[in-house]
Amino acid sequence: MAVRPEGTPCWADAMFGDLEGAKSFYGEVLGWTFGESSSEYGNYTQAYVDGKAVAAVVPPMSGQEGHSQWCLYFASPDAAAAAGRIRAHGGEVLMEPMQVGEFGTMCLAREPSGAVFGIWQGGVHEGFEATAVPGAYCWAEVFTREPEKADPFLAALFPYTVRQIEDSNVDFRTFSLREQPVLGRMRMTDDFPPEVPSYVNVYFAVADCDEAVAKATKLGAVLRFGPMTSPFGRMAALTDPQGANFSVIDVTTTEGGMPSSTEV
Repeated sequence: MAVRPEGTPCWADAMFGDLEGAKSFYGEVLGWTFGESSSEYGNYTQAYVDGKAVAAVVPPMSGQEGHSQWCLYFASPDAAAAAGRIRAHGGEVLMEPMQVGEFGTMCLAREPSGAVFGIWQGGVHEGFEATAVPGAYCWAEVFTREPEKADPFLAALFPYTVRQIEDSNVDFRTFSLREQPVLGRMRMTDDFPPEVPSYVNVYFAVADCDEAVAKATKLGAVLRFGPMTSPFGRMAALTDPQGANFSVIDVTTTEGGMPSSTEV
């Protein structure tokens, strides 16, 4: 596998107090199967689609209990250098770069407007083995109330080119590597309850958005938005039964033309 350019979303995981419940939920909604839990690494459990690693679930470590959330990791050839840039540009390093056996080196951080994310310096584990197929990671957006803090930070952390979508109804930017969009940034509106902090919203691809939403809500998820059809696909935002936000998107069902944008 070619080395991913620095700043590419490369992995996602989440802590769940009820690990078996999470496996049952995502297995049903996204078709995931699961590997053996690794007791050496805190019962870290990888999820697979057609035998390819697409994400992981893990029980919380002592003292880290709370509502669950998905964490997106960005590829870097040097996690320590990335941690230095995070600090230099107003972010907070929550967990110093830590080597995870031969798998790679991880770091956890918070960008200045509050969204938590990870850095992954791949070793034998380079990250996603499949993307943009049903059940796999497809896209992500930083949801923030303070884009004036998040935007310059992201642009300084990684070698992104940045474009602003020309739409008076939303404040949305895309961050690209080699002219390929890899991340979005959405300004949170008053539709979001004030207690919801900035976060990274992870999208998983599905074959049928409405079917995935029906399965998820039947299993106790809360539908937050959609389903709606856009130029990018038919999508919906959900909160899983343990409080983790995520979205599903069927990229084969689209409607309307792509919005215009300007480089910023």
